[in-house]
Amino acid sequence: MGIFGALTTSVAGLRANSYALENISGNIANSQTTAFKRIDTSFKDIIPDTGNTAQLAGSVTAGSRSTNTISGSVQSAAVSTYMAINGDGFFAVQKPGSFSDNNPVFDGVDRYTRRGDFSLDKNGYLVNGAGYFLQGVPIDPTTGNPSGSVPEVLRFQNDFLPSQATTRIDYRANLASYPLTANHEKSVPGSELLRPADFASNPRILGTPMTPFTDSSRTGTSQNNKLTIPAAIGPTTTLSGAANTNSIASNFAAGDTITVNGTVVTFVAAGAVGNQLNVTDTIADLLARIDSITGAGPPSTPSSSVASGALTIHTGLTADLTMSSSNAAAFGALGFTGTVTALRGGGGTAGTGVVIGSDNQTFLDESISGGAATAYDGNGAPVSMQLRWAKIDSATLGLGHVDTWNLFYQVNPSATGSAVAWQNVGTDFTFGPNGQMNPVVGQITLNNLTVSGVTLGNVTMAFGTGGLTQFADTNGNAQVNQLQQDGYAAGQLQSVSVSNDGRVVGSYSNGRNIDLAEVSVATFNGADFLKRIDGGAFEVTNESGEALFGKGGSISGSSLESSNTDIADEFTKLIVTQQAYSANTKVITTANTMVQDLLNVMR
Repeated sequence: MGIFGALTTSVAGLRANSYALENISGNIANSQTTAFKRIDTSFKDIIPDTGNTAQLAGSVTAGSRSTNTISGSVQSAAVSTYMAINGDGFFAVQKPGSFSDNNPVFDGVDRYTRRGDFSLDKNGYLVNGAGYFLQGVPIDPTTGNPSGSVPEVLRFQNDFLPSQATTRIDYRANLASYPLTANHEKSVPGSELLRPADFASNPRILGTPMTPFTDSSRTGTSQNNKLTIPAAIGPTTTLSGAANTNSIASNFAAGDTITVNGTVVTFVAAGAVGNQLNVTDTIADLLARIDSITGAGPPSTPSSSVASGALTIHTGLTADLTMSSSNAAAFGALGFTGTVTALRGGGGTAGTGVVIGSDNQTFLDESISGGAATAYDGNGAPVSMQLRWAKIDSATLGLGHVDTWNLFYQVNPSATGSAVAWQNVGTDFTFGPNGQMNPVVGQITLNNLTVSGVTLGNVTMAFGTGGLTQFADTNGNAQVNQLQQDGYAAGQLQSVSVSNDGRVVGSYSNGRNIDLAEVSVATFNGADFLKRIDGGAFEVTNESGEALFGKGGSISGSSLESSNTDIADEFTKLIVTQQAYSANTKVITTANTMVQDLLNVMR
C-alpha cells in the first residue's frame, strides 16, 4: 500500500497546487480590478487513523482563505461621485432583477461591495462599474439629519429646489474701538462718533430723548513766559512784551488775527474797539473776547480759563468751536497749533430710529461699513442687505460715558428728502474695557425687514455670546468674520458629489450645495465568511452574520480603493506553487519506477 498510497497522495498534491495556481491566476488577473479582494490558498493535511508507530504524513487538500477585511490602497479620482471606505465596512447595494419601461426593478436582495466607482445613470441612480446600485438613507432637508435608518436605493432626479425665505442671519465681527469715519480727527474727542446734532432726523433708537447741547472744551499745551526765570503763563500774562517780562514767548503784532467760529479778532497797537484786542492786552482779555463769541461762561458753562500754563477754551452751547490765528508762532505760545476744534455734546431731535434721505451723506461720513449679504424673500427674489455701524458714545469722554454702538441696515439706497434710507435695528450694543459685549446681546429680531421695497418679514440676527467684540484695529473698520443667511432662490439640481463625511451632496443652479443622502456602510462580525459573487460583491451567509450599520469606517469622496493584490507576492507564490507541483510529479515518476522494478522481479 505504501507505493500506491504515495501515488494517490502525489495526485492530491497536484490537485491542491492546481487549486492554488487557479487562485493565484485569479488574483493576478484582477490586480487592477477596483477594490478586488484576493483569495489566498490554505493547505490542510489529511492524516489516516493509524497506530503511534505507524503514523503517516498523510494526504493534502486545499481551500480558499478570504481577505475581505484587508484594504487596498486608496487613490484620488477625478469623478466626484467615486468613493472609497477607509477602514471596515462595505457599501450596501442592490441589483435589478429586471427592467420595466427602461427602469430597473430590484429583486430586494441586499448585497455588499467595496467597489466605489459609482456614477449617475440616466435615471438618477448611482451605479458602480459592475452594475450595482448604491443604497443609503435620505436626508431630511429641514433638519439636515438622516430620515430613518433602513437603507434604500438612492435616486437623484433633476429635482427642483423651492426657494427659501431668509429667516436667520448669523453675524460675527470686531468693531474698531476707534472707528476711522470720514469725519474723525483724533485730536478732537468725539469726532469719531455719530452726532445727532448733525442730522435733521436723529437716527438714534426710536424714543431716545432729545439731549440738550452740552459744553465741551479743548486744552492747549502748557507754556512759559519770557521772564529770565520762566514761569507758567497765566491770566495776567500779556500778549506781547519785551524780554524778561510776563508776556508770551512770541509776540502778537498789530494786524495779526485770531478767528473764532468765523469771527475775526484783530490785534491793534492801541485803542481796541469791538472785535479788536490791543497787543498789550492780557490772556484774560483774550479769553473774555473768545467767550463773548462762543457764548461760553456762567451760568450755562464754565468760562474759558488758564491753569498751570495751559489754556482751556470752551465751546459753549451755541456752536462747535473752531479757532485759528494768522500768527502761528504767537498762537503756539498760547499752546495751540493749526486749527483748534472742539465739538459740543448732545443736541439733535429725539431719536427717530431712521436715517432719512437728506441725512444719508452725513450718516455715511459718521459710520463704518458692517458688510453686506444677499437675502431672499418668500418667492426667492434676492435683495442686497447692506449693514453699517455707528459708534454713538465712547468711554474716552470720561465719567458717565461707555462704548456704545448702533447697527443700521439699508432700506432704500435711492432715498431722498424725508424718505427712509437706513433703519436702526433698535438695540444699543455696549462694550466693557475688555472689548466684550456688556451686557451680552445674543440675538435680535429685525421686525418686518424691508429692503428696496421687498419685505422679508421677521428675521433673526444672531451674534452668539462672543460674536461681537470691540478691539483696536489699525484700519478702523468693522472686521466681519461671519455674515451668513439661510435663504436662497429656487434652483435645479445640476450635479451630485460625495463628501468626505459620507454624504451625497447636490449642487443646484442657485449655488446651493445641499446634503441629499447619507451613504450606508455595513459591517459584519464575520466579514471573511461572506459569499463572493460577480462584480466584487458579496452576499450574507450564516457564518458572516447579518449586516450591522453605524460602526463602519469613514468615506473618502473622489477616491477609489485599489485591489489588495500584490503582484510581487503573487509571483513569489507562483514560483513556490510551480516547484511544489513539479515535486509532486517527481514523486509519481519515482513511484512508477518502483512499481516497474517490482514487476520485473516477477519475470
